[in-house]
Amino acid sequence: MRVWPGQPYPLGATWDGEGVNFAIFSENATGVSLCLFDAHGDTKERERIPIVERSDQIWHCYLPDVRPGQLYGYRVDGPYSPEEGHRFNPNQLLLDPYAKAISGAIKWSDALFAYQIGSDREDLEMNHADSARGMPKCVVVDNAFTWGNDAPPRTPWNRTVIYEAHTKGMTIRHPDIPEEIRGTYLALSSDAVIDHLKSLNVTALELLPVHHFAVDRHLAEKGLTNYWGYNTIGFFAPDVRYAVGGLGSQVVQFKSMVKTLYNAGIEVILDVVYNHTAEGNHLGPTLSLKGIDNKAYYRLEPDNPRFYTDYTGTGNSLNMLHPRTIQMIMDSLRYWVTEMHVDGFRFDLAPVLARELYEVNRLSAFFDIIHQDP
Repeated sequence: MRVWPGQPYPLGATWDGEGVNFAIFSENATGVSLCLFDAHGDTKERERIPIVERSDQIWHCYLPDVRPGQLYGYRVDGPYSPEEGHRFNPNQLLLDPYAKAISGAIKWSDALFAYQIGSDREDLEMNHADSARGMPKCVVVDNAFTWGNDAPPRTPWNRTVIYEAHTKGMTIRHPDIPEEIRGTYLALSSDAVIDHLKSLNVTALELLPVHHFAVDRHLAEKGLTNYWGYNTIGFFAPDVRYAVGGLGSQVVQFKSMVKTLYNAGIEVILDVVYNHTAEGNHLGPTLSLKGIDNKAYYRLEPDNPRFYTDYTGTGNSLNMLHPRTIQMIMDSLRYWVTEMHVDGFRFDLAPVLARELYEVNRLSAFFDIIHQDP
């Protein structure tokens, strides 16, 4: 496998027609390895590539022999010292925060926790089990799509009628939708759904969370699921559970849905959850940000950074005091507008994003950036 230095921007895995550039932020890591997997994705990685190039806390490399459809993840080295806010554990396979597609659902086991479950020391004792077998993998995607003369409807607010819907719930039992696509993005753009929306004079379809989300372990082990999806683990990836077909198909099918709805004069709004992630509190799993740079991405208690500041009631809150965390959220918003062509967002627990100290700040960096980049 040839490895070239690559570039620190853009973050994520970027296919340029000749190869793939990989870039990931970690301020406090001492080492980062890119792991490549075969098409099955559940075996030990076929390549583990130490990333040696680092620019402004971005670790990056370029692989000229990698193509769209490649499965990948990261392992990040650094101190495992929860009492100092660091939870690095290279035994954990981690999702790229900028992954544009994720292969599937988590297969829960104790290996997905960076600490030794059952230990008297709780999260202070490091787990040495490899988590790769239970982790979904990131997918390199080709962003090419024929939008044609696609243009946003731009319906004035005084004429806007918003219909809130769940991708699966709205279509899974609809008798006029082909059974093989019910519950998917393609179903939302079917004639049956569009005719229904237009009969109600709906001008905008607001989708409950479609960012890739995790089903908590205690639910999965009971045969239950997080139906509504307010448990994000991939801010750039449309959830694969609402798609049919091969690796990365969720991206193309989401774009196809948007294009078809646009042609019918219907805008697309996303319900987004940027206030927390699916990694929970200090006893939660290590799936992505917690293992990449816990101290940078999450709000930690100032007097005891072992514990998370929980403004959300979910166990953690994203660290809006860190510029790279704000960048990730803004990059995600821009991606969904510029690449996926959505029209707007409904922010879950938006006040959490504006907490710079302890109270909501109307002059916070988050709102400032939103105003500067509408």
